Amino acid sequence: MITAGIDCGAKNTKTVILKDGEIIGKGLVLTRFDQEKAVEESLEKAIQAAAIARDDIQRICCTGSGKNAVNIADEDVNDIRAMSKGAIFYFPNARTVADVGAEDGRVAKIDEKGSPIDFAINEKCAAGAGVFIEAMARALEVTIEEMGPLCLKSDKKIPMNAQCVIFAESEVVGLIHAGTPKQDISKAIHDAMAGHIVTMIRRIGINRDVALVGGVGYNPGIMAALLRELKVEKIYVPDEPEYGAAVGAAAVAAEGS
Repeated sequence: MITAGIDCGAKNTKTVILKDGEIIGKGLVLTRFDQEKAVEESLEKAIQAAAIARDDIQRICCTGSGKNAVNIADEDVNDIRAMSKGAIFYFPNARTVADVGAEDGRVAKIDEKGSPIDFAINEKCAAGAGVFIEAMARALEVTIEEMGPLCLKSDKKIPMNAQCVIFAESEVVGLIHAGTPKQDISKAIHDAMAGHIVTMIRRIGINRDVALVGGVGYNPGIMAALLRELKVEKIYVPDEPEYGAAVGAAAVAAEGS
């Protein structure tokens, strides 16, 4: 069976095509203002990568903040279920999953089938999402790609407000004026963000193994900070973590056949 999962997020729209439980195509585009157009472009990219015809797709499920714009979907999948199914697809032993995207973050405790047992969502505070790192990178005048490696150069611990991007940015400016090295400020930023994510995880109770999906999974600074905060030896991250929820949606589509 061939199914598609579409994750229409705030920043990017991702599509994954599964055939009999294997990924055969992926597509990613910027969401921008026209969500319907982003969905179509993402789906078309995935179809081309899979070398199939659109009519070959037997079922489509969608997820993400823009899922209501996916008129071609057979079913909507809530974000928690999609990320949980995505985590178990990649890592069958995963029992805790965090999904940290551009503008929001969420965590779930899951069972062996990838069904959520409990969850927590970061809806109102950007400190637990990728936009936090982006804003702090601008304040430091470095690229977002430089932030993680910069963080790894420091072993200092500087407390920082993790509740509000505006307050945190003000603190960063103060640290810059005080002559604090950029690597130390970067580490403080990553520690603050990781602390916010770990607070959500502890709220629901951590079950090992821990998986991380979402674009923040590329950031080595966040990974290092999460390992310190959670006191675990390993966090499991897919090769392309931004597709986690889309994979989960495609897996749900296959289950609904």
